[in-house]
Amino acid sequence: MSLEVACLSFRQPYAALVLNGVKTIESRWRPLLSELQNCTLAVHVAQKNWEGEDWRVILTERLGMTPMQIEELLVSGERFGRGVIAGLVDVGKTWCCSEDVPEEEMRELETAACLTDLNQKYLTRLSNPRWLNEPLYSRGHKDVWTIHIPVHLLPSAPPHL
Repeated sequence: MSLEVACLSFRQPYAALVLNGVKTIESRWRPLLSELQNCTLAVHVAQKNWEGEDWRVILTERLGMTPMQIEELLVSGERFGRGVIAGLVDVGKTWCCSEDVPEEEMRELETAACLTDLNQKYLTRLSNPRWLNEPLYSRGHKDVWTIHIPVHLLPSAPPHL
């Protein structure tokens, strides 16, 4: 048995930041995730790294993380390596970030996205990140694609209290 879900490839460190709950907003130039609202998305760890350093500035200056904490986060994000489906995240609302967003709100959005310069980008809320029990090797794709995840790789549901 398997679970069929949409999948999106993230470059590191963003895959790690999403799956560790630090990055809670995904930004794209197109409303790529808008049709997936209230669905689960598989997170594929791309082979390549993200080229910018905005994420590091946000982690240190806005979230107050130390270099050691950042390194631990990066190491955690590499636990399954690259070229794998590593986890799942729930997709929320997608909207276009307008240029007239108040400065304080923009700062909060940038912190949640671990990225600056969000004007005119489509932002999507992400929540409930969870790692698979083991990686699922898969080649990445440019846009969203469908993947079948064997049930034994799925993380256990948290116990209801």
